[in-house]
Amino acid sequence: MKSVGLEELNAEAAMLTRVDRKYVLRSAELTEVLTRLERQAPDTRILTIDGRTAHGYRSVYFDTPDLASFMMAARPRRRKFKLRTRTYLDTGASFLEFKAEGARGVTVKSRFELAGADAEAAADDRLSPAAAVWAEDLLGQARAAGVDIHADALDPVLWGTYDRTTFLLPGGVGRATVDTNLTWQGVGTDVLDRPDMVIVETKSGSHPSDIDRMLWRTGHRPSKISKFGTGMAALHPELPHNRWNRILHDYFGYSDPTSTNTSSPSSSHISAA
Repeated sequence: MKSVGLEELNAEAAMLTRVDRKYVLRSAELTEVLTRLERQAPDTRILTIDGRTAHGYRSVYFDTPDLASFMMAARPRRRKFKLRTRTYLDTGASFLEFKAEGARGVTVKSRFELAGADAEAAADDRLSPAAAVWAEDLLGQARAAGVDIHADALDPVLWGTYDRTTFLLPGGVGRATVDTNLTWQGVGTDVLDRPDMVIVETKSGSHPSDIDRMLWRTGHRPSKISKFGTGMAALHPELPHNRWNRILHDYFGYSDPTSTNTSSPSSSHISAA
């Protein structure tokens, strides 16, 4: 595929306000999907930075002691949010991101670039004073939804890494990401990795993109998956997890996907932290 640079990608399809659709595939299925994409949408371009098309990400998710953000995702509410730091491992660039889901499933993402003392705090899994002020303002959305959350009550609860490949669809009408080599780690847990699991996420306007339709034609349907919510549920089986039962059963080895809290994930592919 032809290459596209980061600035051009963001100029053509920043997609900070968008509809997200997520799909979970086995790694063996990814080859067929990408082959079809190249054949059926030959003008699709792939994000390339310094000759690399797969880029390492590290995310740190913040929540309250009673896991208010997680509970909003596990027990679906009309409005929910997540707050995380995201570091691009190839470049060292780091951002604090606030993602909120509003009316009709539209996702709105806000970003605060972390540099200097702000980046140093993020490297230690802390929010700097400036980052906390920025987050406090946006958390007003959660308070408006009836959840009293403030930035000074937030602590890191989940760490995740993955490699991401990003595609710009023809005409700049949307973008798609492919995440591989997924790992999660919670507070006091081992590292949980899923090398056979791939998450494809499309980001478009209100209408499905060409890659959504292509995935549908090959038998793949959108899944209820959140790296934050699913990762927390996989690492802490005592938490509510019914929303992600199928994913937990198919990809994390839960033996009884219909149980409420008694299942536990398979121990395969778990390594010491």
